[in-house]
Amino acid sequence: MALKDASKPAGPVTLNNGYTVEVDHAVCIGAAPCSAMAPNTFGIDANGKAVILDSADQDDIDTIMNAARSCPVAAIRIKNAAGEVVFPD
Repeated sequence: MALKDASKPAGPVTLNNGYTVEVDHAVCIGAAPCSAMAPNTFGIDANGKAVILDSADQDDIDTIMNAARSCPVAAIRIKNAAGEVVFPD
């Protein structure tokens, strides 16, 4: 599993579209709906936590937002190019 940033598997990472994605590992419970809904963006590591994949730029922002919304504990934070938090809102 190739990570977007191996030094920061949970981010924050900035995508080509300017959005920044981050997973809060202290909150993540590894339920994995994010990886089911946006499989190019999210994977689950050996510790059962969501990570951001190298292929994240292949998912559009709507797909990534829907994946974030599916997280039962709101462990995913998304910021727009201006640095404003757009999820959770």
